[in-house]
Amino acid sequence: MAAQPSIKQLKYLVALAECGHFGRAAEACFITQPSLSAAINELENLLGAQLVERNKRQVLITPLGEDVVSRARSILHEVDELTTMAQAATEPLSGPIHIGVIPTIGPYLLPDVMSQLKSGFPKLQPFLREDQTSKLVSLLAAGKLDLALIALPIEENWLEEFDLFEDRFVFACSPDNPLTKKRHIEIADIKDEKLLLLEDGHCLRDQALEVCQKAGWSKSADFQANSLSTLVQMVAAGVGSTLLPEMSLEVEARRPDSLKIIPFENPVPIRRIGMVWRRSSARKREYRQLAAHLRDSLTAQKQTNVA
Repeated sequence: MAAQPSIKQLKYLVALAECGHFGRAAEACFITQPSLSAAINELENLLGAQLVERNKRQVLITPLGEDVVSRARSILHEVDELTTMAQAATEPLSGPIHIGVIPTIGPYLLPDVMSQLKSGFPKLQPFLREDQTSKLVSLLAAGKLDLALIALPIEENWLEEFDLFEDRFVFACSPDNPLTKKRHIEIADIKDEKLLLLEDGHCLRDQALEVCQKAGWSKSADFQANSLSTLVQMVAAGVGSTLLPEMSLEVEARRPDSLKIIPFENPVPIRRIGMVWRRSSARKREYRQLAAHLRDSLTAQKQTNVA
C-alpha cells in the first residue's frame, strides 16, 4: 500500500496557506521552519504534485494546492470531531469550548453567561471571541468556534439555532427632545428623528433599520458608530437620537441627566438572542443542553430582577 499523507503534514500545509509565510506557519505549529518545509516537501513527493510556489518574496499556493488545502481542512475538522466525540462520551460538557459573541451582546450578557457556565458546568473551559456575525459564521464553518451567541435568525441552514430570549428596543435621546414628554412612544413617533446607527456589518444596524422603516423613516444616518458606547456619547452630546437594546441599558444609560430612555408602546420592537452551532457537530446534544441551561437561568434571573 502506498504511503499516505499524515495528519501533521496536512496541518502544516493548512497553516502555510493561512499564514502565507514559512516562518510564521512554523511558529503557529510550534516547530522549526526547516521541519515545516521538509514536511511540505514530503507531502508534495507523496502526492506527486507541486502544492506551493516558493520565492524570496512570498509563498503562493498552486491551484491544485488550494484544492488540497480545502480538503485538508475538512479532514482535520473530522479528526477534531472524532476526538471531541470520544471526550463527550466519557465526560459530557467538559474541556475546552470556543464561543463567539457579537459586540452588541458581549459587554452586556457575557458576565451573566460566564457565571452560569461556571456554576452549571464547572469542568467546562470557555474561550471567547468577540466579532461581527459574518466573521463568527466563518469561524464556525472553519471549525475554529464551537458556538456563537448572536442575534437570530441566521440564514445559514447548516447552523442549528436555539432561542434564548427576546431583547426589547428602547428609544434613546437627549433631555431636550420633545418626545421626552411621553412615558411611552409609538414606533411612528421616530419618523422625523435624526437617528444615529452603527456602521455596516453590525446586525444591530440592520435590525434598527427595520424598526425605522416600519416608522416610515427614510433618511440616511449622518453618523455611524462602531460601538453602542460611541452612539450613546453622540446622543448625549445632542447630535441625534438612537435605538438601544434593553440589555445594554445597565451599562450604557448610567447618566440620566444627559440621556433619556423612552420605552415603546406595544407591539414593542425586539431582537431575538440565541446560540448557534454546526448541525454536523458531534457535540450538538451537549450544546442543546448548555443552551437550555442558559435560557432557563437567564429567564429566572430576569424575572427575579423584575420582581
